[in-house]
Amino acid sequence: NVRKSELTREKQRLLWEEEMNEENVMTTNEMNREERMPFFRIPKVILTDEKYVGLSEDAMLLYGILLDRRSLSERNDWRDKKGDVFVYCTLETIQMTLRCAHQKATKLLMELEKVGLIRRKKQGLGRPAKIYVADISALSA
Repeated sequence: NVRKSELTREKQRLLWEEEMNEENVMTTNEMNREERMPFFRIPKVILTDEKYVGLSEDAMLLYGILLDRRSLSERNDWRDKKGDVFVYCTLETIQMTLRCAHQKATKLLMELEKVGLIRRKKQGLGRPAKIYVADISALSA
């Protein structure tokens, strides 16, 4: 019985991974609907790669938000002296966006740093830290 349930769980996991790796094909109507409704993208690899198994759902969501900001920074050419794209996202902004307390916002940033999804560079003098959001496709290659 134990062996049978293990095999069933393994089958379910493999089917889920296969589903997660499938390319999504959208009709024109679906694409138009997406363009009208903003959303955050969370890369599938965060849900499938063992490296991110301990990441909380809120940290995953925050990563999606930071990725969105990163694409805006790229469009606006926000780069440091080395040419790396960065974002500004204060703890207050994270707290308001995710409706959480200061301590939780700090914890979420630390979770993302721990697995290498972001890097923060403090600027001092009351200025917000620059946040470098990792290109997860480059990390998982």
